[in-house]
Amino acid sequence: MTFVFPPEAPIVIPVVGLDSLYPVRRVYCVGRNYAAHAREMGFDPDRESPFFFCKPDNAVVPVAYGTILELEYPAETSNYHYEAELVAVIGKSGSNIPLEQALDHVWGYAVGLDMTRRDLQMKMREMGRPWEIGKAFDHSAPTGPIHPASAVGHFERGDIWLTVNGETKQKSDITHLIWSVAETVSYLSRFFRLEPGDVIFTGTPEGVGAVKRGDLMTVGVERLGELHVNIV
Repeated sequence: MTFVFPPEAPIVIPVVGLDSLYPVRRVYCVGRNYAAHAREMGFDPDRESPFFFCKPDNAVVPVAYGTILELEYPAETSNYHYEAELVAVIGKSGSNIPLEQALDHVWGYAVGLDMTRRDLQMKMREMGRPWEIGKAFDHSAPTGPIHPASAVGHFERGDIWLTVNGETKQKSDITHLIWSVAETVSYLSRFFRLEPGDVIFTGTPEGVGAVKRGDLMTVGVERLGELHVNIV
């Protein structure tokens, strides 16, 4: 078999405690999955079922522990926002997954950032158009090493936080998810067959805001450690 041009190498995320790498297939993101964040964005969280948007696999940028990712400020925006997230990764395929079996499909967890061109996202929202231009751009999903669920367990609770230049901007707990990890996996699998390699950003708490060049973000989830990202 020959190709018109050489295919890109797969996007892979390191796994804590293993020499193996996790290849990324698809990236799903849950919108407005913390009540306080939904309200700060002008919505009533009690009236919505979960909804999803996607990023391309190569939006994922692996960030090793003990390093600082130099993340370039993206083009065509003046309102570049952080969103700290717990990331669940799928290790077992399935569709129409029953709720009580959903966590059997989650292989592990990581810390993630859903970086957002908020001005472009809001413009598209006002026009009734898709969000990709505000969400699915290059390098918009920095992600830390994956912790196998067999080592850290599943997440019904746990602190999640983000600081900018040492100042706390987001601080919440996984218990405040409107839709739990299990509920999210079960619901999503009604619309897409989930496969190993699928990555799910489970939503961000309140406190989102803009960063500028020179800002240093630290984002963490209890039991998963912290990532460091510098905007350049």
